[in-house]
Amino acid sequence: MRIVYRVLLLILAALGLILAVVLYYTVNPKLPDYVPVEQVHYQDQWSAADRQTYYFTPQGTQVKGLHYDWFTALELPFSEQRFATPAYLARFGFLVDPKQVPTAQNPGNLPVGFARHKNADSNVEYLDITCAACHTGELHYKGQALRIDGGSAQHVLPSSVPTLRGGSFGQALVASLAATYYNPWKFERFARQVLGDRYDAEHSQLRQDFKRSFDKFLQVAWNDTHRGLYPTEEGPGRTDAFGRIANASFGDAITPDNYRVANAPVDYPQLWDIWTFDWVQWNGSAQQPMARNIGEALGVGATLTFFDDAGQPLQGDARYPSSVRVRDLNLIEETLQRLKPPTWPEELFGAIDKPLAAQGRALFAENCAGCHVPGVSQEGGRPVQHLKMLPVDYIGTDPNTASNIADQRYDLSALQWDPVELTRLNVQLHPAPTEPLDLKKMSVAKGLAYVTAFVEDHAYRAAGVTPTERPRLDGYGLPIGVRELRAYKARPLAGVWATPPFLHNGSVPTIYQLLSPQDERSVTFYKGTFNYDPRHLGFETDAFKNAFLFDTKITGNHNSGHEFRAGERGNGVIGRGLLPQERWALLEYLKVLGGPLEQQLP
Repeated sequence: MRIVYRVLLLILAALGLILAVVLYYTVNPKLPDYVPVEQVHYQDQWSAADRQTYYFTPQGTQVKGLHYDWFTALELPFSEQRFATPAYLARFGFLVDPKQVPTAQNPGNLPVGFARHKNADSNVEYLDITCAACHTGELHYKGQALRIDGGSAQHVLPSSVPTLRGGSFGQALVASLAATYYNPWKFERFARQVLGDRYDAEHSQLRQDFKRSFDKFLQVAWNDTHRGLYPTEEGPGRTDAFGRIANASFGDAITPDNYRVANAPVDYPQLWDIWTFDWVQWNGSAQQPMARNIGEALGVGATLTFFDDAGQPLQGDARYPSSVRVRDLNLIEETLQRLKPPTWPEELFGAIDKPLAAQGRALFAENCAGCHVPGVSQEGGRPVQHLKMLPVDYIGTDPNTASNIADQRYDLSALQWDPVELTRLNVQLHPAPTEPLDLKKMSVAKGLAYVTAFVEDHAYRAAGVTPTERPRLDGYGLPIGVRELRAYKARPLAGVWATPPFLHNGSVPTIYQLLSPQDERSVTFYKGTFNYDPRHLGFETDAFKNAFLFDTKITGNHNSGHEFRAGERGNGVIGRGLLPQERWALLEYLKVLGGPLEQQLP
């Protein structure tokens, strides 16, 4: 009996030690140091007014019901330092300017993409993380920063799952929420900061409201952890967008049976010229701008209600209330139509070798233009670029993203959709189905298309959008188009030098490596820095304090495909082997492609 008792004590001690270690790294995340740059340089990609509109226009996300003033008043777990100070949030990869100060659009002096909004039925200002947080980039070189508007973010945003590394914004935010709720001295300071002269009257209500939001964070963290939904760690600059949207919309909101493993993280793509693309998303699965933006807002935390208070599915015009802000989404979309690609800054990154770039231009025409220079037509009042879709079997890159979207199925029968009613929605499936839709086996793309159609209709009515206005807000009168291709799109390459890392999953750190055979690419490399390598066109990959180790051997992270090497075309081989001097020439040309310097080449 004594032996059993000792074994139990050892087990409890081991569990206690493990819990202590997890808690330590939860409240003390291993983050890179914040090294402020001397100056942030902004290009003329658009006007300063457009930039501020893009950075701080809300889209309707609510981050588990977290209030804006709560977020700005939170402290770190073991100090009185504010969680939302620019210097601390910058350690997660969010973008700040050392010279920034509070403004009317950004009263909390928060990073790019941290906005706020009020719903029509409330005076509460919710924290609203908008698309700019994920689609704005920055490159650092010799103490200077180049802001890339519409570029690829490198923050560590989504996960709230406790890990020993603990470098996620979500995990650190949960730690500060927990410390605030359970530490009475912290909550006292927090309450006085938030409530001011309403402290006596509203203290108790604040604690109840705060706990409701905190519980939502805990529920997601527990759910993601014990179900193992995200086995491929996303790290800086990536998220499994479709997987997270599906798990939130179909798993959290409908039935746990709909949870699916999401092991296909993708980079945040650049946004310039996206308004001209015939199809968007990495796998070319979406068509309508408003539907794409509503889906993005739902993925980041906009509220969505499927059932009434009695648990019955909403019907008719009651489907589906949400917090998405369609007029603001349209404002963001129209602002992005004025966004230009970045241009190579010779004063920061060095002068262009024009004779070498001219050699690269010929090599580009020979080896790259067939995929990356799309046909253009005029349709619906806009230039439309018809992007080439490359089957996974041909391009050879990691298949998880395309395969999960094409293969995974969800049971949406609890929503009690009428198949006849679905045909009246503004949704077009490509190809048109030859058999009735099975609501028990819906793909993520089809399911989200129909959900988005209902959400869009409801939001338009709530916002007073007239039938005359609707085609413009939809985006060129386009329907909610859906495709499920096992393929990835080849987009135009203007400004591509400013969008590292490369491939849809960010598995290749530089363009030089992308032009090289797979066996010359890094099997592992470090991420989490903004330090730019203007020679190889990518981020630096050497180890640094608390860097994220990217391992291309992990599923979802493979760096295969898009190879220029000897061999039969297909299965990852897309062109002949390129000599090193040819790769350097191509890199030099890609610096100027689509910009004013291209016109100066001999």
